[in-house]
Amino acid sequence: MNRGLWMASVLAAISGCSSDSAEQVASSATSTLSLPSTIEPAALPDVGPAFIYKAAGLRDPFRSSAVELVPRPAVARAQVQPDPTRGKHFLEGFALKQFEMVGTLSNAGASFVLLRGPGGVHRLKVGDYLGRNDGRVVAVGERHVEVIELVPEGEEGWLERSRILALKAHS
Repeated sequence: MNRGLWMASVLAAISGCSSDSAEQVASSATSTLSLPSTIEPAALPDVGPAFIYKAAGLRDPFRSSAVELVPRPAVARAQVQPDPTRGKHFLEGFALKQFEMVGTLSNAGASFVLLRGPGGVHRLKVGDYLGRNDGRVVAVGERHVEVIELVPEGEEGWLERSRILALKAHS
């Protein structure tokens, strides 16, 4: 850049600062400093009575609120085995843990359980099959359904294993 042009721009910038504006800045600073320097404390919020949390009588929030049932012990029987000629149902293609009980239906003749799983909500009754281990519904209650599965027990045959699906809360 040309040295003369640079000097001219610096002189123009300096000439913009006159003594009038310096006096205005000084008077503004003086008036600001003369303001009261005390700040009133903020009012305390109105708090209600103290609450003491007592969890002794409440349920554990980390446990399921559904009724916990203990399944029957597994029983090995020599004559129990899956029927290879029986046609498989749609729900036997999925693991039992993929299903959750969401309700029941009853009429004069039978009780049905509603299970949410792959493909939506399914209605089953005692005797229907589901799960990969030849699971068969053996009992339908208002808050649970019991399923007996057949699992292999090595060369000794098959083992009947009881599984309980409890009603899922808020479903």
